[in-house]
Amino acid sequence: MPRADFYLIAKPRFLTEPLKLVCELARKAHDANLSMLILARDGAQAEELDDLLWSFDPDAYIPHQIAGMDDDEDEAPVLIASPETDVPARALVLNLRDDPYLGACDRILEVVPADPAAREPLRERWKQYKALGLELNKYDM
Repeated sequence: MPRADFYLIAKPRFLTEPLKLVCELARKAHDANLSMLILARDGAQAEELDDLLWSFDPDAYIPHQIAGMDDDEDEAPVLIASPETDVPARALVLNLRDDPYLGACDRILEVVPADPAAREPLRERWKQYKALGLELNKYDM
């Protein structure tokens, strides 16, 4: 049964740069030898994540690329996709978009902003995933 994990931003280092949490989750996936698909909100966010994955930790190397840039993207452990790029699902999907991810996967990761006003759509998403029968987990980060 697929599951959805919600990561609530609480720590100061993620408050100002929530995409750093995305990088940490990508690192964990890579360390566990899991392929991850990151669904970026738009092309600008995809590029920002691409840059941040190179620089967020000088000791970390997380092989990644933006979908649609190269023929060998199937090889990249972390694939970043903007909405206009059609990519096959992976077992692990990190969703940064406004809509719930309804494709096939084993696990969906959702990052919940610290701003209470921005959390309402995520509450709705929690309900949607629950209605679909997904196992739900919440983590404070």
